[in-house]
Amino acid sequence: MENMLQFKYIMLVLCLTVCTLKLCAQEHGGAPATDTIKADSKLKAGSIEPYWLTVTYDKTTHIIFPSKIKYVDLGSEFLIAGKAEEADNVLRIKAAIRDFEPETNFSVITEDGHFYNFDVFYSRYPSTLNYDVLKMLQTEEKEKVNDVLFENLGDTQPSLTEAALKTIYNRDKKLIKHIGSYSFGISFLLQGIYIYNGKYYFHIQVKNKSNVPFYVDFITFKIADKKTTRRTAVQESEMKPLRVYLPLESINANRSERNVILLDQFTLDDDKVFRIEIFEKNGGRHQILEVENTDLIRAKPVTDLKLIF
Repeated sequence: MENMLQFKYIMLVLCLTVCTLKLCAQEHGGAPATDTIKADSKLKAGSIEPYWLTVTYDKTTHIIFPSKIKYVDLGSEFLIAGKAEEADNVLRIKAAIRDFEPETNFSVITEDGHFYNFDVFYSRYPSTLNYDVLKMLQTEEKEKVNDVLFENLGDTQPSLTEAALKTIYNRDKKLIKHIGSYSFGISFLLQGIYIYNGKYYFHIQVKNKSNVPFYVDFITFKIADKKTTRRTAVQESEMKPLRVYLPLESINANRSERNVILLDQFTLDDDKVFRIEIFEKNGGRHQILEVENTDLIRAKPVTDLKLIF
């Protein structure tokens, strides 16, 4: 009889303990297991597959990105990294200690709104020390880049912006035929101007009809006075592009290259022009495009295009 009473007492204590634990879980917002599984499945649907690379202690690995590096986050103290001097799109990274285990990771966000994720392993003898992200993307079946919304894009979703840039580039339509420059075998042409949600998309083309490659030093975008007398000082206001669809580094002999540039919306006074200038590295074959206000206000709406996502 006494043993039976002890058994009932133990069972009662166990039941009260279980009930108390369930009550505490509810008070602290504990989610049921099924909800957790659903949340995990949704997260996995948007997961970002990382790149893999190896680093070592005695040598530096360089990663070349298509755009300037805006942010770097290192996963642990096993790594040290920094931007290369005078090259904002090149990341220098190496191991801070020898033979670290297990792997670590790091992430990079670039100025053009792309996110890159890397898993890093230690190797005493890495097979590769230099990586070109653009070439990696071009050879992959699926791009591992993800758009990040920056403030300078305003209300336009980056995925829509990327689709507009891609569509204009692939469409390759010549809407403008009167704006261009030509000298020393180099043609610099404005193919078209598009507009959407307070942003201009300038479609440009550079043709090299000479046997000498044209290496791009830099491109400027300025609002300037129209041609005036020599005594008058020229007033210029530089504009910075929000996005550049592709890196434009060189135009090989007898080849052509195109690009799409994203800029904030603006208009011009009658005495002003918008100038796009491309400069040759170690050369003098600079080219200038001049865009007037009448060209800007005739910009084609992006909404008229069938976007490629």
